[in-house]
Amino acid sequence: MAGPMERRLTAILAADVVGYSRLVEADEEATLARFADHLHGLIEPTIAARRGRIIKTAGDGLLAAFDSVVEALNCAIEIQRGMAGLNDGVAEDEQIRFRVGVNAADVVIDGDDILGDGVNVAARLEGLAEPGGIWVSARVQEDAQGRVDVGFDDVGEQSLKNMARPVRVYRVLLDGAAESGRRTGLALPDKPSMVVLPFQCFGAEAENDYFADAVTDDVVTALSRWRWFFVIDRNTSFTYKGRSVDARQVGRDLGVRYVLEGSVRRAGERVRVNVRLIEAASAQQIWAHALDRSMADLFALQDEITEHVVAAIEPAMLDTEAARIARKSLADLSALDCFQRGMWHFNRMSRGDYHQALELFRQAIARDPTLALGYVGLARMLYGGAIYGWSEQPVADLEEAREAARRAVALDPRDAYGYFAGAGAALYLGRHEEALEQAQRALSLNPNFAFGHFRLGQVLIYSGQPAQAVEPIERSLRLSPYDPQIAPMLQLLALAHYQARNYGEAVRHAQSAVRLNDSRAAAILAAGLARLGRFEDARAAYPLDVRARARAEAPRLVTYANPEDERHLREGVRLAFLGGDEGERAY
Repeated sequence: MAGPMERRLTAILAADVVGYSRLVEADEEATLARFADHLHGLIEPTIAARRGRIIKTAGDGLLAAFDSVVEALNCAIEIQRGMAGLNDGVAEDEQIRFRVGVNAADVVIDGDDILGDGVNVAARLEGLAEPGGIWVSARVQEDAQGRVDVGFDDVGEQSLKNMARPVRVYRVLLDGAAESGRRTGLALPDKPSMVVLPFQCFGAEAENDYFADAVTDDVVTALSRWRWFFVIDRNTSFTYKGRSVDARQVGRDLGVRYVLEGSVRRAGERVRVNVRLIEAASAQQIWAHALDRSMADLFALQDEITEHVVAAIEPAMLDTEAARIARKSLADLSALDCFQRGMWHFNRMSRGDYHQALELFRQAIARDPTLALGYVGLARMLYGGAIYGWSEQPVADLEEAREAARRAVALDPRDAYGYFAGAGAALYLGRHEEALEQAQRALSLNPNFAFGHFRLGQVLIYSGQPAQAVEPIERSLRLSPYDPQIAPMLQLLALAHYQARNYGEAVRHAQSAVRLNDSRAAAILAAGLARLGRFEDARAAYPLDVRARARAEAPRLVTYANPEDERHLREGVRLAFLGGDEGERAY
């Protein structure tokens, strides 16, 4: 019969390598060798010297136990300072940096292992710490205060994953500058907010530094065109140039929810730009991207980097904001919260979500009649319901959508989304010239607006200019390659090629859309294959069940300016069935 479990007050140190998977993917052999060198040359001897013992290692991290809180914290300090020295002179994207969490708690001793909530708290604190940083619980701070050569920054109570109660947490200030209390930063604005820190430059050439500053400037300017979030002015962001900063502190200092940071590294005639978006409160990375390009045309390269970064940030922030707002009760939602929760339902595109989104957008307008985005959301949902068959009065809803878009533009004439919504309502009402003017206006305000390019391509197709529609649709796909609406984007590109009589390209893109379960693309696929004389493949591409689903899901009110374009598609589908009428209602 097993004896009683042994319990002991223990200081627990949890450490983990930042971005380990990325480092291994870039150079597995070198990363594993450097990690082993650091482990055996610095970490293990330091733990032993501080009378600790390693409980376990897990590839990129470790757990250690100490009888003394002060020894555990001193060990963490020595490891982080030692790693800073080892990383000196190493390119940022090649550095091995640790996050460390330290907790003190009564734990269960199970042979060579330790168990209990105290261990979990240490691991959660490590996850919160910034790269190269140490976060500790209040118990550790109380025991170590005045007995170690560091200061502590009180970051307040934190809700840790799977922990029933919040934990008071302190950030260790490795430079020793103790703070008397919490810093009083700026309050967060009502809308999502961010700062673009000056991109770091690696390399001796002055040209690289100028290039990094120019990219930062361009990204700030381009992001400022998005009206639903707030961007700190470049004059303020450049005060951080050349400084090593913590995203949490930047967030508190400037009152922003997100921090965008990047680096530029040149090797010969190639340049690598790394960018990442961080949620300031938790210092968690929510998006990252790397671009490798030629330096042949610096201005074109600047534009391409800006285009990629800006196009990716909006959906990343939307996802994070939606998750944050989902935790609020309806009564606590602001007008902007109502809009963002409405957009979450909008993107799900179902009949039930349609009604919920409509109500949320109307709530946004009721709570703040001056919020242009409320009218944008209402317009988009009204014409979405009309074309997907969810509206009981589609024509009236389209007219209301057009009026809501006009109201959005009147409230904020610099918001591209208002013109985008107006273009959609006008198109579905058969006002092709108005739709084209609105779509072009949206892109003049924000050239990096992926959906703006999508809308322009759509309008051009139905206005009788399908060949001209290909380029903007392809650009929308390039700007947002992982968009939730990727299937409709591919389906529209297939339609543009079909109507431009590029049947081979139409088939290729329609096949991609069909693989993503877009039943409407099956009609284009069948028509394109038939035009190429592949009748057996055409019939197989558009079986009876898919035809039925396409009829149910097809937009009801999209009209061509030239009726011949509509006949061209319908006749292509009929041709697939050798003169039958199967395609008559397919589109």
